[in-house]
Amino acid sequence: MFIGIDVSKDKLDVAIGDAVRQWPNTPEGHQQIVQELKSLSIDGVVLEGTGGYEKAIVGELGAALLPVAVVNPRQVRNYARATGKLAKTDEIDACILAEFGQAVRLTFRPIPSKEQLRLQQQIARRRQLIGMLTAEKNRLQQSDDKLVQRSIKAVIRTLQSQLDQLDGDLQQTIQQTPVWRTKDDLLKSVPGIGPHTSLSLLAELPELGSCSRHQIAALAGVAPINRDSGKFRGVRTTWGGRTTVRSALYMATLSAIRHNPKIKPYYRRLRDAGKRAKVAIVACMRKLLCILNAMLREQKTWQTTPQTA
Repeated sequence: MFIGIDVSKDKLDVAIGDAVRQWPNTPEGHQQIVQELKSLSIDGVVLEGTGGYEKAIVGELGAALLPVAVVNPRQVRNYARATGKLAKTDEIDACILAEFGQAVRLTFRPIPSKEQLRLQQQIARRRQLIGMLTAEKNRLQQSDDKLVQRSIKAVIRTLQSQLDQLDGDLQQTIQQTPVWRTKDDLLKSVPGIGPHTSLSLLAELPELGSCSRHQIAALAGVAPINRDSGKFRGVRTTWGGRTTVRSALYMATLSAIRHNPKIKPYYRRLRDAGKRAKVAIVACMRKLLCILNAMLREQKTWQTTPQTA
């Protein structure tokens, strides 16, 4: 039995077998759902990512050791269209989620801990502050009015202060958690991996160090995907994965191409072989990620790791 839960801001529609029941999207409602599902023999609970409204119920289900999968809404909608279900209501969506879990046989991975979720939210807030700072600095360059410039500079000072405070809090969080502190030290021993990249990897890619090189590359979206059909032979491309991880890894790779003694010659060999710059960079991203994965798995620093990934 698979359970589908359609999440909205105020309520949760839960498809259990042929029936759809409704609970409020509140802590009390979450507890009632957990108690109901724990009394059943279920194979998994399937929800869509809804921009944050699903996090609380996912956390409660994970804490109760129930198998949970948060899926991409686009995949579920495509499945519904493929099976001829074009109508869309909360009740129908809950049933389709349950059917989707049954048909696709999803892999249920451990739900991030509350500490992991808090770290992810803090990293997301840091990205927001940087985006606002960049926007204000651009406005400052475009304005020639002194009053407007004074206002923009005041906002920049406030945002910068908030960013500095958040960076300090993030480092304190890492230092107070022994497991994260160890991983952070291992990651930052690699030339090209700075403190912010390390934080992003710890928060957004907790599987690092526990997967194979192929699995971790797929999770980050740097694994090449075939585009062949019939006589057509397409160029291999990368697609999907976790955007935030890929962005952090991209910036780290640009630095590693200049300073990392393993990545720098690898990039040069690819370019000398005629590979385009973008292709060579993605290949270096994948190699760097595989090295990091091996380091965390073996609990070895950069200096003591045989970099053969």
